[in-house]
Amino acid sequence: MESRLATALSLFLLFSFTTAVSARASEPALRQFGEASDPSRATLRVQAGERSAYPIPRNLTGKFAEHLGWNIYNGMDAQILRNPTFADYPFATGQMTPDGVAEFHWERDKINAELRRQATRFGWPDAELDGLVQARADGLACFWTRSTIPHFVQVSPDTGPHGGRAQRFRVNASGEGIAQWIYLPLHRVRTFEFEILVRSPNATSLIVFLDLPGGHEKGGVDRAEVTGVSTQWRVFTGRLVVGAGLPVEAAYKFSILGHKPDAEFVIAHVFLRPADHVNGADPDVVRLLKESHLPLLRWPGGNFVSGYHWEDGVGPVERRPTKPNYAWGGVEPNTFGTDEFIAFCHAVGCEPMICVNAGSGTPEEAARWIEYCNGSPRTPMGARRAANGHPKRYHVRYWEVGNELWGRWQFAWTTAAGYVDRYAAFASAMRAADPGIELLACGAPVFWGKPWNDTLIAGAAPLLGAVTDHPLIGGDVAATVDPLAVYRDFMAVPEVLETKWAALRDDMTKAGVKEPRLAVTELQMFAHLRRAGDDASARLTRDNLVSPGTLAEALYDVLIYHAAVRLAPFVEMVTHSAIVNHGGGLRKERERVYANPCYYAQSAFAELAGATPVVTEIAAAREHAPRVLPDLKNATPEAPFSAADTLATVRVVDALAALANDNTLLLSIVHRGTAGPIHLTVQLADFQPGATAAVRTLCAAVPWAANSLEKPDAVQPVDSTVAVRDGKLELDLLPYSVLRVRVPKAP
Repeated sequence: MESRLATALSLFLLFSFTTAVSARASEPALRQFGEASDPSRATLRVQAGERSAYPIPRNLTGKFAEHLGWNIYNGMDAQILRNPTFADYPFATGQMTPDGVAEFHWERDKINAELRRQATRFGWPDAELDGLVQARADGLACFWTRSTIPHFVQVSPDTGPHGGRAQRFRVNASGEGIAQWIYLPLHRVRTFEFEILVRSPNATSLIVFLDLPGGHEKGGVDRAEVTGVSTQWRVFTGRLVVGAGLPVEAAYKFSILGHKPDAEFVIAHVFLRPADHVNGADPDVVRLLKESHLPLLRWPGGNFVSGYHWEDGVGPVERRPTKPNYAWGGVEPNTFGTDEFIAFCHAVGCEPMICVNAGSGTPEEAARWIEYCNGSPRTPMGARRAANGHPKRYHVRYWEVGNELWGRWQFAWTTAAGYVDRYAAFASAMRAADPGIELLACGAPVFWGKPWNDTLIAGAAPLLGAVTDHPLIGGDVAATVDPLAVYRDFMAVPEVLETKWAALRDDMTKAGVKEPRLAVTELQMFAHLRRAGDDASARLTRDNLVSPGTLAEALYDVLIYHAAVRLAPFVEMVTHSAIVNHGGGLRKERERVYANPCYYAQSAFAELAGATPVVTEIAAAREHAPRVLPDLKNATPEAPFSAADTLATVRVVDALAALANDNTLLLSIVHRGTAGPIHLTVQLADFQPGATAAVRTLCAAVPWAANSLEKPDAVQPVDSTVAVRDGKLELDLLPYSVLRVRVPKAP
């Protein structure tokens, strides 16, 4: 999640129009409107002979990964342990310094409360929380505890082989040590690999131990003896196996134990991974992203990037420093860096996109990053990449120059003129490193950011190709608001964005930007519950507020894709927020991965990539957008409204049609209304259809329906078929539904 400015909003709510905004005067308007007299019926006319010159961009269904919470670590990454580098763990207060750096808790009570809260979320038993808090007070790293009670283990901080915090512990008796409670992906694999970097002044062996306390016979689940420990730092690896008869849904205890009394150890890191990991990545995450046809992945930020220095994250892991995460709190162990990101993209089959540190970073640092990725092994940074085991160039094409540098929550934020100055320096250095790259300049959100964007366009037009937008629309909503009112507002936002984006395109064109482009590099619904309210007045709760994890996000995203296609070729990409445990996409809890509803909608729309859009005419009822979202309600219109137009309206059905390369006609249809089912008649012109069309429908009884660890398949698509007769097909659309229809061409 990103913070956003809550001032200077400017919005012209133009929801009802007869034709969509066209990218070129000679282009056909891809969406036209007719009138519907019966609100329970609608018509979609497809003019297959009237085609756009621009195919649907492949990168509209991209995603975004950031070092935030459990998005990458304990998310995309298969490594299971928390705080595996034994770092001093800072907890963020949610406040920022004037320079845009996270402030951290220093009061012990608040630190202990946050430690307890997170450990409970991770599945720690309540009975272990006091020991966890005491262990930290005694000098043990956060999320680690002593293995036995009573506590006969002495702990203290120490120093790793290349600096940074390590963990020292001394046992009084054999079989004592340090431990962590974990869940394991036993639904998929029973063998686990560990890696430990350790030295000892007085012992030659230790035990890596896996137990199921209270649920297994004495002796534990499995153990591995590590021998050859010495006074010198060494890396040891081994395996632990969980027997087939042991429970899948249970908390296990991972321990590192001394083998004899008075043994003392210093550990710099310990990793635990399932044996089926994919180059360190979670195989369930990789599989689901491959199945979604993910085209593009943006990394490493997000707010995080403005304090990130990429050279910390390459080379041998034991040499990489663990640092505070200056955007979000916690730590950055730098075990997932550039090489790991590229490997993840290769495993998924998507294109990598990198956002550089244009906050606390320098143009020279960004240029070295480009050379590391794209340079020949004969260049200094290309040679460094080759020395790290990657002689082939990565050929990273898209490079974003900074993240949200207009925001005061951003490390080293700046003014509009300051960004023009900064962008010119970065663009020069980065293009000198590789003239073939495509740069994305940091635009401000079009909802309120016209002054920033005007300054950027005026000051850097000759250097611009694409600018970015982060339409994180919503705001704090009172608990007294009708939940469906929030939903209706969100269903209107894509129409506003389409109008605003067209205006941005025109501004760039007038300024002389050649082939202007827009990259939507963060996107998600962004409403928050302002307060709980009392029982008498509260209507909106966390359970019925539409959010990125709900069905509403699926409809919202597809409506955004429709708008982007209608603006072709201006909108070249969308990298939706986000991959795992952040925004909408995938969730990973207790090592189980499941999908949010938007994952299914994005996957279905991805199959339209490369197809040629054709003209549609939609006749459907309208529905009001009540403007309860602060980003709408508090807007200052750019043109006056009549008294009767205080509530804007949108058509309850929106659609996009396109011809695939195999001459299949593809339809993307959204029923965003709330009044009830709609019978939709689809009429096909200039297209000879086959007898049967395939329909994939994603819907639920309410727009805030969501999947969960307990019910991971509560909202998922359903496949069906429908007959095509006399060039028509009839569809019954339920409210809150998104459909993809495949109509084959007649043989």
